[in-house]
Amino acid sequence: MKTIISIIFIIFLSFTAQAQNTTEEVKIETIEMTIVTETNYVLNLETKTEVARLYKSKNSRIKRDLNFVTKANSAKIA
Repeated sequence: MKTIISIIFIIFLSFTAQAQNTTEEVKIETIEMTIVTETNYVLNLETKTEVARLYKSKNSRIKRDLNFVTKANSAKIA
């Protein structure tokens, strides 16, 4: 009984899917774009002064994260 109902349901869905009207044509508006042949390059020679921070304490978070040691780097005792 379950298989008969599922087959009827699948057939019903296939008929409803084929009954859709999708023959409507969609018109697309096109846009004309020109090709740019001239390019102007501007060179900016202004220098920016940036500040770098120096961490002096041993337990600094950045120094600790950058100087990590893996188990592969440790020496093995023979």
